[in-house]
Amino acid sequence: MELTPLRSFVAVAREGHMTRAARSLGLTQPAVSGQVARLEEELGTALFHRTPKGMELTAAGAAFLDHVERALVDLDDGVSAVAALQGVQLGTLSLGGGATATTYLLPPLLRTFHERFPGVRLYVREAGSRAVIEAVQAGELDLGVITVPEEPLPARLVVKPWVDDELVLIVPPGHDLRGKERFRWSDLAGQQLVLFEAGSAVRRRIDGALERAGVVPQIVMELRSLESIQQMVAQGIGAAFVSRFALHEPSDGLVPTHGAGQLRRQLGVVRRADRRPSPATRAFLELM
Repeated sequence: MELTPLRSFVAVAREGHMTRAARSLGLTQPAVSGQVARLEEELGTALFHRTPKGMELTAAGAAFLDHVERALVDLDDGVSAVAALQGVQLGTLSLGGGATATTYLLPPLLRTFHERFPGVRLYVREAGSRAVIEAVQAGELDLGVITVPEEPLPARLVVKPWVDDELVLIVPPGHDLRGKERFRWSDLAGQQLVLFEAGSAVRRRIDGALERAGVVPQIVMELRSLESIQQMVAQGIGAAFVSRFALHEPSDGLVPTHGAGQLRRQLGVVRRADRRPSPATRAFLELM
């Protein structure tokens, strides 16, 4: 059943006159009359009594009008919902990232995005780069912030470089390196370290740097949370490597005397290349 005859039927029922209904719809009187006639033919019953004073609903027309009006309201609501999605007024946005991204980089962006598009429901998952890549690939996340890997990404995924980061050393109060700007890798031999969980992208960078320097540290704790790592360092448990974005002051972190670039990394944004980003996703990418 076509929608235009239904709208014409409702207009005639409201106006009680074919010409006035046609005028309200911006159509000609014969066009509206023909649409109503076709609708009656399709239903197999008369919807109006044609009287000298105008159009009066039959019993069938009155019963039909209630259903048609509700249906058209629902339809208009549906059209508005689609338009809202296209205008980033509604919808969802799911993001994933490691501790650095979810704790320090994304929150200011999410605040701005929420202020601009309060109707978009946000979902954020903190996880390591490998888990984020798998979630984006599976369609569970729209976007993911990862440490850009050296090996190729799985098929259907694309990553765009976002920000450069550096892992720096922080030490407990009273530590021999406290107050210095740089350290030698040999300074960490036998030192107690609080590190990210094994297998994470950040941990692999740290382990690789220590191995190349021939240093065997004493790993006393493995954690996922940046905040937890910093708290353990503050309590004197051991030294740790954290993102420079986690520092309150740039001078709080130590970098190697030689080979400072060994602990640099690039953070990138990964998404599905075979899926058209939603309006909300596109808006957030532009904000990033």
